[in-house]
Amino acid sequence: MDVILAGHNIDFDVVRQIAAEHPERRDLTPETVAAAYARISRNPKPVNELRTLARGEVEKARASNRNIVFDMGHSSIAEHAVFNLDVLGVSRLLVEEIEKFRLASYTEKSQRYVLFKDDFVIPAEVRKTPLEEVFTSTVRMQNRFYQELFEKLRPYVFAQNPDLAADPANRLLLEGWAKEDARYIIPLATQTQLGMTVNARNLELMIRRLAAAPLIEAQEYSRRLFDATKGVAPSLVRYTEPTPYDLETAEDLRAQAARIIAKRQEHPTGDRPDADEGITDRAAPGAGEKGLFVRLLDSTPGADAKVAAALLHSAVNLPLARCREIAGRMDRQEKEALIKTALQRMKSYDAAPREFEIVDLTFELTISATCFAQMKRHRMATLTVQDYEPALGVTIPSAVLAIGMEKPFRDICARTEDAWEQIRRTAPAAAAYILTNAHRRRAALKVNARELYHISRVRADRHAQWDIRETAIRMVAEGRKVMPLTLLLAVGKDGFNALYNRLFTGES
Repeated sequence: MDVILAGHNIDFDVVRQIAAEHPERRDLTPETVAAAYARISRNPKPVNELRTLARGEVEKARASNRNIVFDMGHSSIAEHAVFNLDVLGVSRLLVEEIEKFRLASYTEKSQRYVLFKDDFVIPAEVRKTPLEEVFTSTVRMQNRFYQELFEKLRPYVFAQNPDLAADPANRLLLEGWAKEDARYIIPLATQTQLGMTVNARNLELMIRRLAAAPLIEAQEYSRRLFDATKGVAPSLVRYTEPTPYDLETAEDLRAQAARIIAKRQEHPTGDRPDADEGITDRAAPGAGEKGLFVRLLDSTPGADAKVAAALLHSAVNLPLARCREIAGRMDRQEKEALIKTALQRMKSYDAAPREFEIVDLTFELTISATCFAQMKRHRMATLTVQDYEPALGVTIPSAVLAIGMEKPFRDICARTEDAWEQIRRTAPAAAAYILTNAHRRRAALKVNARELYHISRVRADRHAQWDIRETAIRMVAEGRKVMPLTLLLAVGKDGFNALYNRLFTGES
């Protein structure tokens, strides 16, 4: 056995410096690694020798990449080329579009830890129109109140946590709690930055899809992303123009849905229409004040039995159909014993067994922009969203209520919604920029049980921000109703040991 480091990411300024000092060098590109790996399946030479050949024949390597990736369709070869990108001066709303791409890594400037100033993006749809003054004055109003909220929340948080406040080492922690609640009033237009790591395959997809996005800011980001990377790996990033699928599918779906709804309204069937509890809840005073609306819409039938069957299938040489027959005849105690066997050596940092991916849950969440900003980071899931909708109400942190700032908070939100309505009439794609982190949207989240374990570990933990923590706890509670054995150990990291001991040692 031999393991050889083939390469690693380094600061591009270093690459530029080497290229300037050695203009004859043609091998300062990740394409050579991709080309070498592409040849592994057909060339008997050791892979390290293939890399040497690729570095000496860059143009041949590029031709090979184009043939294998685009002509032959082996797109995974492009995943061996990786880019690190600094993204600055973008809005929070655009970051949500960027981070829809699951197979990339992001580290974002945190509104939980950084006290934001008055930096915000004025969308091109609004700039130099009569709406610009409405937009900017509304954002500045939100930001002034954000600073005021922080100044009032800071002493409140310290007073509510005297034991922590007694130790100066906890100052930043407590100030962070004040910041995370104050941020609910600042808009999605707030300017932020992030570091992004993405492979060439997903880079190309990102460029193409964002070029088709309705936001002008997203289209500009697509162009700048292409300009920043096009010269580095031209053989791996090729199809960057939006396709009809990217451009037209969403609109076609909206049109088709409108026809279906219209037909149903014209010809009622007499059945009870699909109830949207969100409409009732959002109209009720104080309903869901923390933005916590979690509804389990669908789950794999007989989930515990299917997980038990999957565990059997991994352990014995029987067809899965036969394993399911066996699991279907197991009583609860037998299934619980089997699933506990799979979990009994788990630690709080361990992922659930891969067999747990065999069963799914679909939730509808009505959550604040703050909560969504965290939920969207769970990319090994299927997440679809509706636009932000002021009619869904706002999520107001309990600390804001406790310091008597609910009325001015709501007043700011009401004035924000007036501005939103003005912008929506003229530039609907840009209207969401003006909404605050407190405003809500509906999201449909489909996860397998293994991913729900991960969400629970990270988000149901006491260190998690309260909004997403309450959402995650409710998701697990709803999930346990339909797959109680599968989700036996789904809990935040801080509660893992106690739950584990209760299940496996009988300790309370």
